[in-house]
Amino acid sequence: MHILILSHYYPPEVNAPASRMSEQARAWVAAGHVVTVVTCAPNHPGGAVFPGHRNRWFHREMVDGIDVIRVWTWLAANEGFVRRIGNYLSYALSVLLAMPRLPKADIVLSTSPQFFCGLAGALLQRHKRPWVLEIRDLWPESIVAVGAMKRGLAVRLLEAIEGWAYRRADLVVAVTDSFVAHIRARRTSGPIAVIKNGVDLTLFTRAPTDAAHAFRATNGLEGKFVAAYVGTHGMAHGLDTILDAADRLRARDDIVFLLAGDGSERARIATTAEARGLANIRILGQQPKAVMPVIWSVTGAALVLLKRVDTFKSVIPSKMFEAMALACPIVLGVEGEAKAILDAGGAGLAITPEDGEALANAVTRLADDKALAQALGESGSQFVRAEFDRARLSSNYLELLRTTVAVK
Repeated sequence: MHILILSHYYPPEVNAPASRMSEQARAWVAAGHVVTVVTCAPNHPGGAVFPGHRNRWFHREMVDGIDVIRVWTWLAANEGFVRRIGNYLSYALSVLLAMPRLPKADIVLSTSPQFFCGLAGALLQRHKRPWVLEIRDLWPESIVAVGAMKRGLAVRLLEAIEGWAYRRADLVVAVTDSFVAHIRARRTSGPIAVIKNGVDLTLFTRAPTDAAHAFRATNGLEGKFVAAYVGTHGMAHGLDTILDAADRLRARDDIVFLLAGDGSERARIATTAEARGLANIRILGQQPKAVMPVIWSVTGAALVLLKRVDTFKSVIPSKMFEAMALACPIVLGVEGEAKAILDAGGAGLAITPEDGEALANAVTRLADDKALAQALGESGSQFVRAEFDRARLSSNYLELLRTTVAVK
């Protein structure tokens, strides 16, 4: 079977969509299938093309046995709604222009976010070539929830397009159970499946001791209990909660907050931390994927945070699974389905989202009770291996694709 994937994000980018698509693609190639990925030049989240790459109209390369095609996009940092929409639309336009040069395939899979990448799959749908639409985020609902866009004509138009896409796709795949009711209300018939995020257990293993020591020394973490936030620094994440917690723990010179990643809020968070004199915060910026296991290996508490918005009760941050794979206890500031997973795995402590005092208390508890931290970490590790191994999830996904092709 030849699988054609449309994904706006792809390695060497390190966000959740890039990881999910690349890890699944490798698994499908290993299972004997042909996979082509249509993406753009790596530039997320800063909007600058990564070294060694160019923003060309059409570039083709083989990566890990995967045929990777990169098309031109209007580059924009992960901030500013209008510029990001331009970036998203330019990808869909480039896919349209590249259609004559794309290989024949048995099935097309497009993933959202971003929204227009998902819709681009409809351009490649044929009578005997089904289209699978993967929903990673409820868009535009999520951008309204964080205040990036107000309800009005534009949102209603986007919602109409969203509903059309749900109905048009041959299969809709959601990444959480909570998304299903939203999708079904707009897709009254046709299959909907759930393939949750997971973790590549071959990659996320504990780093060698010397690598962990070197990382600690380089970043001033020696002798410190590290509470780490790893991932996008965006409007949705409520990272001021970390500033508030760090402020409350000024007197604990044995505890440090580490932030690794980039996004629209990173510069503001860094400026605010400096203005408030928070010497117990380290802000590293974007890190290569290969460094992630090292970061998790020195982390005593993984901070998984979102704003307290009803929409986010349906979200499962993928960093949960990476932390659990490294037996790192989690402090979770997310309600809903993510909390249910945390509780089921006994993987950490849950707090009320956007509560700096609760975050400070949870971090202090883990720093002071090593037995508790170890027990939570080990429980989470066993749970993620049993339930969220990316290899098994990819195999389940592949069966869905086979069935969809057979039915079509």
